Amino acid sequence: MTYVADSKRLTLAGARKIVDTAVALAARENFAITVAVADTGGHLVLLERMDGGRFHTVHSSTTKAATSASNKRPTTSKGAANQPLDTAHALGLALAAGPERWTAMEGGYPVIVDGECIGGVGVSGANWELDDKIARLAVESIGAGWKIDAK
Repeated sequence: MTYVADSKRLTLAGARKIVDTAVALAARENFAITVAVADTGGHLVLLERMDGGRFHTVHSSTTKAATSASNKRPTTSKGAANQPLDTAHALGLALAAGPERWTAMEGGYPVIVDGECIGGVGVSGANWELDDKIARLAVESIGAGWKIDAK
């Protein structure tokens, strides 16, 4: 029986590269975003709000990062079995998990390395499609994937 497992973890340098990539992509699109990087427990590793970024994006980006790390999949308006969520179910899930621990808003991606989730990224401040794209590309910028079967 094994009582200890080897595990990977996201370094501060990895989190910094993710943030820098996200900020550069948002600047190119003329949006002021906030990007959050969390560890596997949903604890904040790094947070950056661009000049002009709205204050509420701090909370939404950290929630997206924690949700994607916990669920090991991108944040979306679909449930665990990939079913569409109506507003009542989405709000119910957020209330059950805690409003700072679950969201259905796009823009959160897990960081997957060798099939292991090592954290999550949340982007907020652009439109939902761009938040989603920026978060995905930021994860990929460190050579990580965002699907559990990815590298």
